[in-house]
Amino acid sequence: MRSPRDFFRPLALGAPEPLRDIPVRPSRMIHFFDPSNPRMAEKAPDIARKVDILLGNMEDAVAIDNKEAAREGFIKIARDNDFGDTQLWTRINSLDSPWFLDDVTRIVTEVGEKVDVIMLPKVQGAWDIHYADQLIAQLEARAGLSKPIQLHCILETALGVANVEEIANASPRIQGMSLGPADLAASRRMKTTRIGGGHPGYLVRNDPDPENPEGPRGTHQQDLWHYTIGRMVDACVAVGALPFYGPFGAIDDPLACEDQFRNTFLMGCVGAWSLHPSQIAIAKNVFSPPADEVVWAKRVLEALPDGSGAVMVDGKMQDDASWKQCKVMVDLAKLIASKDPEYKALYGF
Repeated sequence: MRSPRDFFRPLALGAPEPLRDIPVRPSRMIHFFDPSNPRMAEKAPDIARKVDILLGNMEDAVAIDNKEAAREGFIKIARDNDFGDTQLWTRINSLDSPWFLDDVTRIVTEVGEKVDVIMLPKVQGAWDIHYADQLIAQLEARAGLSKPIQLHCILETALGVANVEEIANASPRIQGMSLGPADLAASRRMKTTRIGGGHPGYLVRNDPDPENPEGPRGTHQQDLWHYTIGRMVDACVAVGALPFYGPFGAIDDPLACEDQFRNTFLMGCVGAWSLHPSQIAIAKNVFSPPADEVVWAKRVLEALPDGSGAVMVDGKMQDDASWKQCKVMVDLAKLIASKDPEYKALYGF
């Protein structure tokens, strides 16, 4: 068993010391683009100014013939641009793929100082993290990096969900996790072809009306992903990592996308993936606290400066628990205001 004293020691001589706390920055959307697509690559610097996280994708949605082009494209974009306060991430190919080793080696050694997070797909258990953790440390040492690259895990297999707590605790590199609903559905043999969101067949039905037992009975569509999101959020928060919702595939249904994003925001997720520019505004709107709730939260914090005791605010009792809830809201609003002038004015900071 590894000693807890060693947990925050570099796994390779010369590698940077692991982070003790995950940096908390505005992370409302992880915007995906394909670096092998010249048009997308050309637009990347402009899109970076509109998003919190820009991610160069190399895995799913990149054709096999374009894998190497995606890698080369991402390295060039990272090397040639300064993205300011926008985080730069990449999703590499899975650990069992023929591209993984070159993805990690090239990215860490050539543009590692520019990359904040590497997203690992199809993480099955802590053993996957231990392997990637050690390898990245060796490459960081070779490249002489001054800061460690963080890891973000995608939950998209049944085994990964079963091991989610162990994955979260596997390394101080763990920045957070995302739900991968499409691959997870296939792994679980779920009978849906949708990428995220609800399903009209997954429902509960009202009891018969006693006065009209043969009459119509209302139904309520349920959330297929509620259980998994709840486990992911708890596993992340327990170690100080950040949970995200993943992709919503129905680009032509912005209302359902907004509903799914908001459900996960309310459950504790800090952001979601945007697969199309139209989803950027949806994520920004949903994962930024409503202005009226921020105003209310500020009033509660003013009424309870140190969080102790209990007071009445507009006829509602506020105590330590509600103070903590309001502090989460105000702290998030301050983070967003520091990056987004529009929300700074909206929140009155």
